[in-house]
Amino acid sequence: MKVDVIIPVYKPDASLFKLMDSLKAQTVPVHNIILMNTEEKYFQQLVAGIDFHKSYPNVKVYHLSKKEFDHGGTRRRGVRKSDAEVFLMMTQDAMPGDEHLIEYLLQGLGKENVAVAYARQLPREDCRPIERYLRQFNYPETSGIKSAEDLKDLGIKTYFCSNVCCAYRRDIYEKLGGFIRHTIFNEDMIYAASVIKAGYRIAYMAEAEVIHSHNYTCKQQLHRNFDLGVSQAKHPEVFEGVPSEGEGIRSVKATARYLHKQHLTMQIPYLVLQSASKYMGYLLGKHYRLLPARLVYALSMNKDYWRRTERRKAS
Repeated sequence: MKVDVIIPVYKPDASLFKLMDSLKAQTVPVHNIILMNTEEKYFQQLVAGIDFHKSYPNVKVYHLSKKEFDHGGTRRRGVRKSDAEVFLMMTQDAMPGDEHLIEYLLQGLGKENVAVAYARQLPREDCRPIERYLRQFNYPETSGIKSAEDLKDLGIKTYFCSNVCCAYRRDIYEKLGGFIRHTIFNEDMIYAASVIKAGYRIAYMAEAEVIHSHNYTCKQQLHRNFDLGVSQAKHPEVFEGVPSEGEGIRSVKATARYLHKQHLTMQIPYLVLQSASKYMGYLLGKHYRLLPARLVYALSMNKDYWRRTERRKAS
């Protein structure tokens, strides 16, 4: 089975070489690595002085401008550059935990009626305690398969699926219409919802591991969750009836218990502040249509999305 890996890239550093070397070492050979690079100048700065194509002959690089980048549209373009039966979506800041990553994801896709298989995300060494626990909360040690039958119990978590590292069956992807063309965020969950609603299943493969985490500030969390709220408000056909607030409260309570057990109670006030920032951002994003355009722009992490939206309206 032919497998391609598609990675949106922006201002890459030397860790990109480490990622590609790790993909080269996988037990399942990668046919092509497709880099959808935003702003050619940054990529050229990285590869200056080396024979990039000789070192990485199966890496295909496609450049686009910053104003062209879109979370859904850019990945959609990347898929069109591939003819593989399976394609793997990754982000440039994710690193395979070992050489079996793709092997385990393919095992997930091989299960009955599974359209998507996503990996477990483990924290980086510098990850702070709260984010470290949230990795564990969202990516547990046990694998599982989700279907429409789980909506009653799991709610929004049924659609949870992350393009940080996620494998897709090409035939089902084409059948369902692929990633949404224009979205501020959440292109993976929007597609995952279409998978569930079409009667297919999503596999979470805990054995497939990638190292990936962020130490976002409260301000960054507010901006990120504002975009999350916008994406849900723009797609009521996906998120209406499966609210995510309950899942957020559950994660906060679980994190507080974890901090207490680990004798890290001094971190709890920061957890409260961080959680308030997330919820405030999310709530504002859900009601972005009531806000002045300048405030929407200021609150968003993905400001180019609004510029593209205005250009679309103007045309």
